[in-house]
Amino acid sequence: MASLNGSPASPAALQALALTNYGHFTTMKVEDGGVRGLALHLARLVADCRAVFGAELDPEWVRECVRGEAGGRAGAFMVRVTVFDPELDLTAPDRAGRPGVLVTTRPAAGTADRPLPALRVQRLPFHRDTPSVKHVALFGQLRLRRAARLAGFDDVLFAGADGRVSEGCTWNVGFVDEAGAVVWPEAEVLAGTTMRLLRAAGAGHVTAPVTDARLRAMRAAFATSTGLGVRALAAVDDVAFRADDPVIGALRESYAAVPLDRL
Repeated sequence: MASLNGSPASPAALQALALTNYGHFTTMKVEDGGVRGLALHLARLVADCRAVFGAELDPEWVRECVRGEAGGRAGAFMVRVTVFDPELDLTAPDRAGRPGVLVTTRPAAGTADRPLPALRVQRLPFHRDTPSVKHVALFGQLRLRRAARLAGFDDVLFAGADGRVSEGCTWNVGFVDEAGAVVWPEAEVLAGTTMRLLRAAGAGHVTAPVTDARLRAMRAAFATSTGLGVRALAAVDDVAFRADDPVIGALRESYAAVPLDRL
């Protein structure tokens, strides 16, 4: 199901989004009517709406739209809120400025007591367009995810022109060094909600450039996102990591302890 501004989304509106591919979004995991980091998701939508459309977005209106589509459903599932202008003219995008709120849902993967298996990822060079905005233009990321999977990996990990690791296709990456500190790459990345919640909740987190040499010296690595939670990396290219590292287990517990905000 999909709703636009609280009503069923028309095929014409969805076609406009598909053909112009201009907008921004956030994805949140709803668990029995609650969301971890709901305020961060809403703040992201408000800030990105200013950046993409030069318009103000009412966060309470977004919550109402989400409740209309997802309210009352039990269990865990994913909700994506996409902000776009259904009347955007491809030849005159400067006229865009009346964004609508599209709400869609999909099943959630994994459970708190049964984490997803560790990922094997391939490093490929990539720099996100406007990395501070969670925009809908995902062609570059998905093209490289496809290339990594065709090469036998589970997913892709991006590195800049300088070789420094930045982020995954649709997730942030973190590492555990030999001393047990959590290391987040110093790079231009989309700061994910899960990463921000973990950094706010835990001590011993640092930000530093992750070069090839530093990556090879790490004892563990993990991916974070709303959909994944905290998921271990088994390997980056030919570099193997401990999927059962206790720091990763502690991060999962820390994330699970973040209170749910009611929609």
